[in-house]
Amino acid sequence: MSTAVRNLLRLICASAAIVLLAAALNFVVDPLQLFRPARFYQAMYSPDSRMQNAGLIRSQDFDTVFMGTSLAIHFRQSDIDRILGVRSLKLSMTGSNSVEHSFVLAAALERHPRRVIWQMDDWIFRDAPDIDADVYIPADLYRRNAKGVAEYLFSGSIARESLWILARSIPPLQPVTARLTTGVLFKFPIPNVDDINVLRPDFDVAGFYNANKAVAAFRHITDPVRSSYLAEGYDYEAMVRHFERDAVALIENHPDVNFDIYFPPYSILQFVAMRDASPATLRIVYDFSVYAGRRLVGFPNVRFFDFRAAREVTHDLNNYGDVIHHSPAIDLKVLSWLAAGDYAVRGDAPTASLERLRAQVEAYRTDGLKQ
Repeated sequence: MSTAVRNLLRLICASAAIVLLAAALNFVVDPLQLFRPARFYQAMYSPDSRMQNAGLIRSQDFDTVFMGTSLAIHFRQSDIDRILGVRSLKLSMTGSNSVEHSFVLAAALERHPRRVIWQMDDWIFRDAPDIDADVYIPADLYRRNAKGVAEYLFSGSIARESLWILARSIPPLQPVTARLTTGVLFKFPIPNVDDINVLRPDFDVAGFYNANKAVAAFRHITDPVRSSYLAEGYDYEAMVRHFERDAVALIENHPDVNFDIYFPPYSILQFVAMRDASPATLRIVYDFSVYAGRRLVGFPNVRFFDFRAAREVTHDLNNYGDVIHHSPAIDLKVLSWLAAGDYAVRGDAPTASLERLRAQVEAYRTDGLKQ
């Protein structure tokens, strides 16, 4: 055997050994806790919900699942548990759609929770890629099939995270590694599951959520140059089809699970913007609300809440950072409403809350809004 061949074989063997060592490291440390909860090291978590949720579903103990979009991303699990008297798992995903919600919830429901709290709105039922065509969500990690497990175990970036998590577990190195563990350098910078995607204690809440921000956003989206944005994704037939496939089918397939579904308290300016700049879009929102509301109240295992007409919140623009995203104080109010059963839609009056919203939108005047 020539020297060149021997050197090539040594290189191949060394490379294979490195790959196998990385896979063994990833399996033992398991940064996502996909195979088992963390035991001999401090668990770390990623703010990338679409990836992290796959591990949370497998590693956490819960009886309630909390799902939503960016309007539900800053809730604390400890607040959900305290106010609702549950053991929750927050799986909210920023910018998410009903395809993603249904897929992730189906994975969580394999753990047999008793309750699902689901923040819905009309926007999540827009056209979206099938789950395997969605480049943002690692679907095979949720399935834990051969492809997903192999990609996870043989990932060099995951091996780097594994080494860093181990380094953080060595007492003399903890002060240094804790300072260097940021979301820029590493994917898993969060040491407490309750802190995943919540606002930092030093976050300037009043500076971010105030009437000036809400009004500026209203002016922006109603500007004729940009107002076509309001209509994007609003196709009534497609929305109904996706609602039936992604929401109704999941509810029907889990009759033993209680679903608390709510429409969040958008500011009144969201609907006024549609009224003034895209009335056809507002009609679609109303029509879809009628359809969805009537369908949801017909299920014995569903409680449906419509917070969009909660005037004490939606008309106070200091609660908002734009026309839809509300402050953490309203997160707590939403939980208290759910606990008390406030704004629940009754089966004998499924459109009553929508009629209150419609009346508020028609009556609202923008003349007094600050420039």
